Amino acid sequence: MRPAMFGYLRLSPSGEESDEDHSTQSELKDYANREGFTLERVFTENAPGSEHAFFSMVEKLKGSDVKNVIVPSLWHFARLPGLQEAMRQHIEREIGARLWIVQGVRG
Repeated sequence: MRPAMFGYLRLSPSGEESDEDHSTQSELKDYANREGFTLERVFTENAPGSEHAFFSMVEKLKGSDVKNVIVPSLWHFARLPGLQEAMRQHIEREIGARLWIVQGVRG
């Protein structure tokens, strides 16, 4: 059985799912499969500046055996590099999960 992985992404600035967002989700799933994981769930931010899905994902990570998170790029966490790094450290250091960053995926 393949280990589970959570995904995280932020929708296009319009806040509505686009073809590009669907493509990004498919690419995350394909990447997870190639690396030997099952993409169990993708947590998606719908509103600009919101972190609701991020905090929901963190709570799920704390209460589960999932220890891997995949994102298209750090931009999906935040636009500011300092905030990107803080969110990354929260996942890796405080939760103990591994963060997979797929720079090649559009986003």
